[in-house]
Amino acid sequence: MPQYNPPLRDMKFVMHELLNVVDELKLLPAHAEVDADTINAVLEEGGKFASEVIAPLNLSGDAEGCKLDKSSHEVATPKGFKEAYKQYVEGGWPALSCDPEFGGQGLPVLVNQCMYEMMNSANQAWTMYPGLSHGAYEALHAHGTPEQKTTYLPKLTSGEWTGTMCLTEPHCGTDLGLLRTKAEPQADGTYKITGAKIFISAGEHDMAENIVHLVLARLPDAPEGSKGISLFVVPKFLVNADGSLGARNPIFCAGLEHKMGIHANSTCQMVLEGAVGTLVGQPNKGLAAMFVMMNAARLGVGNQSLGLTEVAYQNAVAYAKDRIQMRALSGPKAPDKPADPIIVHPDVRKMLLTARAYAEGGRALATYVALQLDKALASDDEDERRSADAEVALLTPIIKAFITDNGWIATSHCMQVFGGHGFIHEWGMEQFVRDSRINMIYEGTNTIQSLDLLGRKILANNGATLKKFGKKIAEFVEEEGTDEAMQEFVNPLADIGDKVTKLTTEIGMKAFQNPDEVGAAAVDYLRVVGHLTFAYFWARMAKIALEKKDSGDPFYTAKLATARFYFAKLLPETAGLIRSCRAGLSPLMEMDEALF
Repeated sequence: MPQYNPPLRDMKFVMHELLNVVDELKLLPAHAEVDADTINAVLEEGGKFASEVIAPLNLSGDAEGCKLDKSSHEVATPKGFKEAYKQYVEGGWPALSCDPEFGGQGLPVLVNQCMYEMMNSANQAWTMYPGLSHGAYEALHAHGTPEQKTTYLPKLTSGEWTGTMCLTEPHCGTDLGLLRTKAEPQADGTYKITGAKIFISAGEHDMAENIVHLVLARLPDAPEGSKGISLFVVPKFLVNADGSLGARNPIFCAGLEHKMGIHANSTCQMVLEGAVGTLVGQPNKGLAAMFVMMNAARLGVGNQSLGLTEVAYQNAVAYAKDRIQMRALSGPKAPDKPADPIIVHPDVRKMLLTARAYAEGGRALATYVALQLDKALASDDEDERRSADAEVALLTPIIKAFITDNGWIATSHCMQVFGGHGFIHEWGMEQFVRDSRINMIYEGTNTIQSLDLLGRKILANNGATLKKFGKKIAEFVEEEGTDEAMQEFVNPLADIGDKVTKLTTEIGMKAFQNPDEVGAAAVDYLRVVGHLTFAYFWARMAKIALEKKDSGDPFYTAKLATARFYFAKLLPETAGLIRSCRAGLSPLMEMDEALF
């Protein structure tokens, strides 16, 4: 069975040495009293929960899966899941970064980010049950009526109730303008909602006493397309005026999807048969509230693959040090053994270092974005809030798509390290690969993220937000440009920065002539910009490691070696990606459809 050790040392490095989060948080009134000891203590305890409580359930939960009783529409989660969730709630973990007004602890988002990374490493399928509640909480917190907030937010904050997002329908995935679920207004101000939803993660389960569904539907007089979508809160059990649970609402699980991975999470086909709901936000303005959920979910999905990358790397390293096969080409490295540990072989090292570099680079980026989100939510400076919010918007599709692409690459590499054993369930590696694959698909496929980044976040404002982030990179390059020891990092960073500027301009000019050029370039382009962000954080981490390499702490030696690997072996991928971007639309579209 795979093992998991929370990477607390690297988390502390990112927070306290790279990003100096305590100094940044002290400028935010809501977090002025937060100190490093508090953050560290919370994460140490959280790491114990992840590694000791839910990690041991990952392999067994995958094998057992969920079971639907079709007569009652109830879903049973795998053995131990319900008990683990009870511990989670009793420990106060759901409330970490929630609003104190509704019973939350009010800790920074970045603390919750690190907690969820550890839980995703330990057991992604289990973590999705409480994880989906965050999107529902955020949407209601931002757009709910006072009554909805009073009714639902304290229970979502405590974890007594969980939440879902009911968006997708059988005939429409990302194109929500096609949805058909109907909402009929009632005399008492509620709505009766009828329709079918699919792929609803944690849509039905036995871990919490109520499930709060946020459902997209159309009012009778709604305009066609995305401008006619409204959002409704539809609880599994209706809530009485005194807060107690009332009648069963007719929103049911009609079937469980049989999936490639995340078997222990109930992916439900939901049927609404006149279910009672209340409107969230304004009629026909559901997309605004939905995007609050979607953006939270997209950051969460990137975090899922970050967690899987880390745990796959840990187990592959342990195996590579133990497994002996063949001799090193340069001669025996373990002459006392019949063969050398496979970690001596260059390509095994390459696979391991790829996973490590993507895990540590992803952690730096994800924590940075969480810090910007804290600023966007809690700063008393309107300009700072606006600037931080714009940067979060720019980097969200990169976190979702680049980190999940990397997670697929890394988990596959780590399975390969195990050879044939990696293909066997009991080692756990093939589960990491299967679980990671969904992260590139749901909450907007990675192609959708790429179109969002290039079309909406960059070209739509003539690259203003990207230029602002690029200015931070340019300032760092200028500051370190005279340091001889930093040349191996800042020179390629400056180079990729210049190339991104030129490439963006080139694609923008092509897109004026034919908008399909954006679709042709977007996926490769996002990966190039993803590498730009990783190169920036890796260069900054290398600077710290260089300053402390003589401290005697091997952590900095390893950090510096991983930075050098990233710049030498992974960043050069951008050359081919840029060439592919520049090849444009023609190679994709010139063949007649009939020839496919």
